[in-house]
Amino acid sequence: MKICRTIAEIRQAVEILRRDGTVGLVTTMGALHAGHMALVKAAADAHPSVIATIFVNPTQFGNPKDLETYPRTEEADLAMLEEAGVAAVFLPTGAEMYPPNDETIVETTNLANIFHGVVRPGHYRGVATVVTKLFNITRADAAYFGEKDYQQLAVIRRMVRDLHAPIEVHGVPTVREADGLAMSSRNVRLTPAQRAAAPILMTSLAAAEALLQLGETAQTAAEAIAATIATEPLATLMAVDIVDPATFAPVTGKPNGPVGIMLSAQFGEVLLIDQKEVAL
Repeated sequence: MKICRTIAEIRQAVEILRRDGTVGLVTTMGALHAGHMALVKAAADAHPSVIATIFVNPTQFGNPKDLETYPRTEEADLAMLEEAGVAAVFLPTGAEMYPPNDETIVETTNLANIFHGVVRPGHYRGVATVVTKLFNITRADAAYFGEKDYQQLAVIRRMVRDLHAPIEVHGVPTVREADGLAMSSRNVRLTPAQRAAAPILMTSLAAAEALLQLGETAQTAAEAIAATIATEPLATLMAVDIVDPATFAPVTGKPNGPVGIMLSAQFGEVLLIDQKEVAL
């Protein structure tokens, strides 16, 4: 596995790999877990070569302390990626990604500033900007993202469509712990008590899904989520939104088709998100 720390190095690596066919990309901020490995597997199933990136992107953090405490486990991450058969890894510095006096941003002006974008102002702008940079730098043929951050996946797909970026974007189902908690690099920052409480997110989503499948309204489902989260004193509900998966328009009344449920909750200083797409 080739380790690349400059743009020139990763571009050269991809150019060589492309001789064998298409290249799949998995972008990460490190602190890798089984969810990331599911993305790597999905990419490997579709492409002769897979590359990954590890970069803790400062522009998507609204809270400086969140950035400072984000877990960094480079040695373990590289070992996992090598074992998974990744061909090359790009590990740039902040200066490599954001040259001095840079001033260009990428933003989906509507989609980035609704729903979870209200809870995390500027977050999706930072994501869209860094992902655009990584797409341009690596020139991969396809990229793989988890469906856990439902809105982030929609932002990236919209950005690719609007900018005519020559890359395919694929979503991969959320990987969960045995107790239902969605795998996330942030989970390691939970205290033992918070970790024990965190599956309340999946419990609330399941309650909402059951109501929707019984023909209840979106409002009733959202209220059920709020009521379920309220039973856990260590969790504070930040946002719950029920949307049309295709348009991201809010769903009201009784849905007449599939819906996406997006949820975020605060556990101490850690914000966790989860989602569920419900077929109706």
